[in-house]
Amino acid sequence: MTKKITLYFLIVFLPSFSFSQHDSLKLKNIPVSITGYVDAYYAYYTDSLGSNYQKFPSVSPRSNQFGLNTAQITASYDGEKVRGMATLHFGDIPGSTWSANYKGLMEAHAGVRIFKKLWIDAGFFRTHFGTEGLLPKENFTSSVSVCTYYEPYYESGVRLNYTPTDRLAINIYVLNAYGVYEDNNDKKSLGMAITYALGENGNIGYTNYIGDDAPKGDTLSRTRILQNLFFNYQIKKLKIQIGGDYGIQQHSAINDPKKSAAMYSGVASLKYELVNRFSIYGRGEVFNDPQGFMSGVILDKKQMYTGYKLWGATFGLEYKPTDNTYIRLEGRQLQMDKDQEIFRWNNTNTAVRYEAMINMGITFQ
Repeated sequence: MTKKITLYFLIVFLPSFSFSQHDSLKLKNIPVSITGYVDAYYAYYTDSLGSNYQKFPSVSPRSNQFGLNTAQITASYDGEKVRGMATLHFGDIPGSTWSANYKGLMEAHAGVRIFKKLWIDAGFFRTHFGTEGLLPKENFTSSVSVCTYYEPYYESGVRLNYTPTDRLAINIYVLNAYGVYEDNNDKKSLGMAITYALGENGNIGYTNYIGDDAPKGDTLSRTRILQNLFFNYQIKKLKIQIGGDYGIQQHSAINDPKKSAAMYSGVASLKYELVNRFSIYGRGEVFNDPQGFMSGVILDKKQMYTGYKLWGATFGLEYKPTDNTYIRLEGRQLQMDKDQEIFRWNNTNTAVRYEAMINMGITFQ
């Protein structure tokens, strides 16, 4: 009931408050904005093991049916000395990926300016880590790569935001843990995100995460260090995105818990505008977590314990009727290691899955 009342307030009252800045009773320079986003889809997967959500569920996670990825609304205040924002979201993305205790809340945080270019913010954030975003509107593709799936989607804590120049932004985080809102032990984690703008055509950046998320009672330290590099650039009608992750975790090797485990992943995406409002795009991805500290451990076809090792390829077409809308038709192949038959197709275990989806989205304010 509380969620329904909150959503009703945001939809009915706050927009009228914001729009009143433009009527005859103008409010003086109130920095309030209300924005919304909706993405609907139809998807089909050749894997028959998913009873509700498919494996690697995030965007368009239900097979052979129409669905709503997200319907969300954001209210934000951006003042000279204080700022804050909150986003409520509903649909399959919050259902398949978000915190069970805060399923309807995407993010909410408040901030105070300490100095001219230094802010401190606290609350619930969307993740600072990684190359891709989660929402289809943020990426070339509608689906996200497997490496993005295993990165955190959200986090809670405190952020220092420093922008010494128009091109450079530095963010430092103190967080509860990896991809959670509520802490799972008494230890805190650290994170960093540095972005440098390459003029108007792109940017490069570095993100990291350092923390021990072993549950209470675990006698071994399992400090995880993840690092990410990303690059975005546009050359005329061609857009490029490249990124990679490398991670290690203490006491996490399958056959020797005294040893650390390592993983790596990478993603490369291209998008080209063929003619006005029509584009084609493609993405290649690789994910290699042989010790399974990110993906989990399975028993493969050779009766060996291992973590996931895979590659994938995605291709699609996009049409944008207006600047704030899109329609996408997308196909994808995920190929596991030949001995990791985690999918099932035509009553046979298999190491490959094919996907197809259509997405329609709109942003508004």
